[in-house]
Amino acid sequence: MSNESPKPLVVAIHGSPRRHGNTSTLLGEAVRGATESGCQVSEFHLRDLKLSPCLEIYGCKKDGRCVIKDDFQQIYDQIDLAQGIILASPIFFYAVSAQTKILMDRCQAFWVRRHWLEGRPYGDTTWKRRGLFIAAAASQGQKLFDGALLSVRYFFQALDTELTDTLLCRGLDQADEARHRPDQLAAAYRKGKELATLITAQPGA
Repeated sequence: MSNESPKPLVVAIHGSPRRHGNTSTLLGEAVRGATESGCQVSEFHLRDLKLSPCLEIYGCKKDGRCVIKDDFQQIYDQIDLAQGIILASPIFFYAVSAQTKILMDRCQAFWVRRHWLEGRPYGDTTWKRRGLFIAAAASQGQKLFDGALLSVRYFFQALDTELTDTLLCRGLDQADEARHRPDQLAAAYRKGKELATLITAQPGA
């Protein structure tokens, strides 16, 4: 029997409706960096999962779990075990993708558990996890990522996750354009490694 401690867990969320587009390319490099730096990574491709939108029935008030029985349950369980989260989404109309937003809304269950059931005060920054947000966009707007960042920061807060870093990539118009941007690929890999290093340096990791 091995006496090795389990590797820290990172949940990587592919939020693009494209299976092999720019967002997944960048996330793949971040996952490679995190894996090579000592983490195990559990990946979820939202486009391939059965996820209902939040129905706001507040069944989660009982025990902090969503009562809708679909693929969200496996994501919930992995997030609950994780020390890190990497969320990647393309930018549509200055916001995250529809697939990503459905997941974010379903994670209201974590918010209910955090504030209503555990009684954690608003603004509490006792983080359990560290997070990285990767976004890919076609245009060059000055405030291109502002809306998404506001949502992601609050989303991560509900998950007891500190948003420690971002990778915000403009000008990725064609589906495979990120593959021809070595600077962005290198940045994604480096940020994945840095997230893993931060996680593994935590006490108990």
